[in-house]
Amino acid sequence: MKEALEKALAELYGPGEIQGLRRVPGGASKEAWVLDYRSGDGVHPLFLRRAGGGVIYEGTLSLEAEFRLLSLVHAEGVKVPRPLLYLPDLEGREAFLMERLEGETIGARVVRRPEFAAARARLPQSMAAELARIHRIPLDKVAFLPEPGPGEPWQAAVSMAYRDLDGLGEPHPALEWALRWLREHPPRSRPPVLVHGDFRIGNLMVDQEGLVAVLDWEFAHIGDPREDLAWPLVRAWRFGEDGKRLGGIGEVESFLEAYNALTGGDVSLEELFWWEVLGNVRWGLGALKQARRHLSGVERSVELAILGRLAAEMEYEVLALLEESGG
Repeated sequence: MKEALEKALAELYGPGEIQGLRRVPGGASKEAWVLDYRSGDGVHPLFLRRAGGGVIYEGTLSLEAEFRLLSLVHAEGVKVPRPLLYLPDLEGREAFLMERLEGETIGARVVRRPEFAAARARLPQSMAAELARIHRIPLDKVAFLPEPGPGEPWQAAVSMAYRDLDGLGEPHPALEWALRWLREHPPRSRPPVLVHGDFRIGNLMVDQEGLVAVLDWEFAHIGDPREDLAWPLVRAWRFGEDGKRLGGIGEVESFLEAYNALTGGDVSLEELFWWEVLGNVRWGLGALKQARRHLSGVERSVELAILGRLAAEMEYEVLALLEESGG
């Protein structure tokens, strides 16, 4: 892989050599590599994102589409690493290179370590500002994304979750009950927007000053803005700081107030509940699907195996949420 990368980078920066190429933890469905490229004009810190052995959700973007989207949102002023080069075949898998930024992405560190206290105080406002930028991008600019399903975005989301549940081939009554509740209590309609699809602590790079970049765009699609607003409320993304509903770093009220002020919207806190329930169901299903990649032998991985246990936590969470709401 190093030789193929050096050849591609020589066309970008001129002759040089790769230093420090190493794989790092980077999500459940994509490989992540860091490297430096030394050429005549200096050292270029880079990050490589390469296809893994499978995907979590139906509709996951190819890396080619993700690279194209990253290029677009970067031009629109969203805080993302600058995309550099798409590689259609890097030892049998597609990949792309982008600039490497400095910051923390491990959620448990972001929500707990004292050196990020000032960043945590700023994050609700910063998260709202980035989502406002993303949701304002004209939909005609992202016409290359897959067409949304028929009906309302919520219907497509519930239908996809049902397909994922049926595909497991085993009963999960708590998740099925939650999906039935979601189907029978539909949210009111909202105009569709570009949705990041995985906007949460863990996919936000943070330094001691605040938000550095929004990462991992593989689940981006046209959908309901409340999907992005509610996803960081899913309990798993609080990383043990359960008392802080917004991703373990703060309260959702200030986040939502800032988003509405920036977009001129009127999304209420009560509206996010439906999408929070859906988010917990979707991540429970995602964890089960990832564990099956290990159990089936498709991709043997302790990390994937561990994900399977999270499903029970998500099942408990949706039961608690619906009981609390009288659902």
